[in-house]
Amino acid sequence: MIEHNVRVHPSADRLPREDQLAWKLAAVATATGEITVDGAAMAVNRVIDNASVAVASLLRRPVAVARAQATAHRAAAPGASVLGTGARVSPEWAAWANGTAVRELDFHDTYLAADYSHPGDNIPPLLAVAQHTGRTGADLLRGIIAAYEIHVALVKGICLHEHRIDHVAHLGAATACGLGALLRLPTETVYQAVQQAVHTTTATRQSRKGTISSWKAYAPAHAGKAAVEAVDRAMRGETSPSPVYEGEDGFLAWMLDGPGAHYTVALPGPDEPRAAILDTYTKEHSAEYQAQAIIDLARRLRERTGPLERVRSVVLRTSHHTHHVIGTGANDPQKYDPTASRETLDHSVPYIFAVALEDGTWHHERSYAPERARRPGTVALWRKITTVEDPEWTRRYHDPDPGRRAFGGRAVVTLDDGTVVDDELAVADAHPAGARPFGRPAYATKFRTLAEGIVTPAGQDRFLSAAEHLPELDATGLDGLFPAVDTEAVAAYDARLPKGLF
Repeated sequence: MIEHNVRVHPSADRLPREDQLAWKLAAVATATGEITVDGAAMAVNRVIDNASVAVASLLRRPVAVARAQATAHRAAAPGASVLGTGARVSPEWAAWANGTAVRELDFHDTYLAADYSHPGDNIPPLLAVAQHTGRTGADLLRGIIAAYEIHVALVKGICLHEHRIDHVAHLGAATACGLGALLRLPTETVYQAVQQAVHTTTATRQSRKGTISSWKAYAPAHAGKAAVEAVDRAMRGETSPSPVYEGEDGFLAWMLDGPGAHYTVALPGPDEPRAAILDTYTKEHSAEYQAQAIIDLARRLRERTGPLERVRSVVLRTSHHTHHVIGTGANDPQKYDPTASRETLDHSVPYIFAVALEDGTWHHERSYAPERARRPGTVALWRKITTVEDPEWTRRYHDPDPGRRAFGGRAVVTLDDGTVVDDELAVADAHPAGARPFGRPAYATKFRTLAEGIVTPAGQDRFLSAAEHLPELDATGLDGLFPAVDTEAVAAYDARLPKGLF
């Protein structure tokens, strides 16, 4: 890996484009060549994972709204598919609709380092453009690998959240790079597209603060759509704000650490394999990733706590990130509100721990149902649960060795007679270092479970076969990456929506 030092430069420096981070990202993307066997296998897993959670979210309002907007933008052939419909639309709108479906349940892959990310959000815009431009499965695979490489590198090297910038700012750059690799564009073109994407997808983290709205599902889809549009403009010869990262009025100087900003971003050399996708991991449970291990810990603890009415208090000792983003350190009263939105509840680790402790399981719909959140016993338990930052858990969260990195915490349960029941879990069971690491059979099972009653068994088989043969698919074969669903049922749901402009 080559470590690139990134800092703010005054305009008088006339920083050469080859020394700019956007160029270096574009160069890595456009030099992406042969894919490793392990990398290809993980990309297939991610395609399966995305389809699983997208299918399960089809009859949810934000997804239906995005779908309605997209299908109002029909494209001349070939266009790109909108999941749940027979429609083919302009690719940026397919990226919008399908990206929202993937993100809605907060249930697909993650990578955590200096910042947060869901690298699977890159796949919907890449697939849309691949369909529209008649590319093959091998082309799509190359784009996915490149996008993951860039996304993971940025998340490792540049922290956004400490400046309250939403993590999709890294997604836009990664998607632009993935599209460049997919289409085999010149480095110059991708460089311009990266800068446009970063410039147009930077937003504050208010989307994940207080009452969290449905925009949480739309935000990555918006970044993907913006990246498609940026690539289109760059292919037509348009230029961008430059240098977008290092400029004295740029991203680092005014959005992040200021004029003295200095970051190190490690990127592979020209001949090194693009292996970052292997560092990412998926979710077994539909909730913020830092809650994954906490759910598993609650399930393990429930046999030792006895009747939950006896619980006096629960303290979750955990990392800075977990405490401040989904714990009491966020200082969001909404995280204890029984009438809170689903999006707020899946970012409330006290709520999540309470329900997992009571039920011993987690479900992407039932665990968030309004009647579930308002259950008196749950509310009483929930309000006894707090989080504290533990420096040791923060250190483990940032351990440079991925095999030792920890995203969980320690639960200290005090009962009414003073008895203390405690336990800890470093990583979720499904994590690569966990008790039951996800492999291909687990991804297939996740898909079949979430697709039950939505995709026929034969349709499930057809989709899994297409996904598992991703590298060999021709342009027509990409259509098989969209599981066949009952489009009439989807249309009936959509017909009940209020109308908008389109």
